[in-house]
Amino acid sequence: MIREKINNAIQDMPENEEIKQLLSGSYIHYFHCLRIIEILRRTEASTKNIFGGYSSQRMKDWQEIVSLYEKDNVYLVELSSLLVRNVNYEIPSLRKQISKCQQLQQEYSRKELDYINNAAGAREKFFTSCKQFGITGKDVRQELLSLCRDLPSGLDGIADGTSNLTDTLELYEACVEFVCGRVSEPVVPLLKYAQLRGNTTVYEWRTGQAPLVVERPISPENTETQPKEPEDAIDWGDDGTAGTDQSGGIDWGISVEESDEVSCQELGADVIDWGDNTSAAVEIEVVESGAEGGDGVAKGNDALTILENTETRNQFINELMELQVFLTQRLIEMREEADILSMNQFQTAPTIVQVQDVGKVVAMAAVVGDLVQRLTNVKMRHLFMIHASPRYVDRVTDLLQQKLKQADAVGEKQHLMVQKQQRSLEEQAALEPKLDLLIQRTKELRKLIEADISKRYQNRRVNLMGVVV
Repeated sequence: MIREKINNAIQDMPENEEIKQLLSGSYIHYFHCLRIIEILRRTEASTKNIFGGYSSQRMKDWQEIVSLYEKDNVYLVELSSLLVRNVNYEIPSLRKQISKCQQLQQEYSRKELDYINNAAGAREKFFTSCKQFGITGKDVRQELLSLCRDLPSGLDGIADGTSNLTDTLELYEACVEFVCGRVSEPVVPLLKYAQLRGNTTVYEWRTGQAPLVVERPISPENTETQPKEPEDAIDWGDDGTAGTDQSGGIDWGISVEESDEVSCQELGADVIDWGDNTSAAVEIEVVESGAEGGDGVAKGNDALTILENTETRNQFINELMELQVFLTQRLIEMREEADILSMNQFQTAPTIVQVQDVGKVVAMAAVVGDLVQRLTNVKMRHLFMIHASPRYVDRVTDLLQQKLKQADAVGEKQHLMVQKQQRSLEEQAALEPKLDLLIQRTKELRKLIEADISKRYQNRRVNLMGVVV
């Protein structure tokens, strides 16, 4: 009932700054009502009648509210209840909200740092992968295609590197012949071939003859833009027959008779005597170039070089690894100096086997290992896949760019954490003044209650237990 009257009374109040402060954001209690009456005595002084009363309805309303408060000491009960509620609920609740904001800020800060590290890690993986490919990462697809264009020259360099295997091949061949006797099959034939001829076409390796025509498969960098046939034919004349004879041949402007004179008389060439009967049939024997089965045209896999073609490249790598295993085993045998049986076993071996020392064999193994590594590293494996399948360029491009997309996505989450941290800071900044104000008013409320109770007991000092911090 009292709260209802207060709500009605505050609807009609005079323009006064102190009253506004009392009514703004505060729970109106008994002592507020007393202060409002004191203010109204000044503002409503003109409404005072000859009997000392006020004709102002505002004053009457607030005086009635104070009377209801003082009846049965209701105001003291309300103030005590308000004090307990502030101490037990309102203040702890605000402190809990502020503490929650601080915890969220720490959590958002930690997540922000995690996202920064994750984004940096994703970008580092991207650039590490690009480094493995030998590209910068600015335009992944074009850089990969550029590497494919440089692949043949790189493979030629690897094939040229077999020139450093002469001593290794001689040592290996001598050991094989010493241990197994003469073998029917040649030892590491492709390595020996590469030493002599380099990284030739598979056709030349297979037939023994260089091709007359090489029809290479479409390279990955040319899959997107293939040359188109010209739509407009060249106009050779108005009637389309200028410059040609009736049989469709090109008219060079020289008659048959003139041609004979130029070729025989002016040039002074010897005339071939075809015999008395010039109409007799002449047999022409066509000799095919190349070995059996070769037509001089290298196409398909035959048009690839031996290190581009998967089958021959695998054979090349296998032969290198065969040498690598041999040299590793030979090093083990040479380092076992205490093995008398092993030493005696090689006393009858060829000179090239006996004169080798550990240092030389280690150097041979390093050369072989370098060639194996150059052909089997991550960059080469991907380049071979790109060379074999143009679509693989898109797959590798998407795979690399996915790492950048992950970094960008993590970066967006990082910015989101910064925004949330800022909102939490703003919320904390809004709650702290409320808490300070509530603590201040609670302390004031305690003093008012202590003073009121003190009056009831002849102004004896009254202290309410508990501390409001």
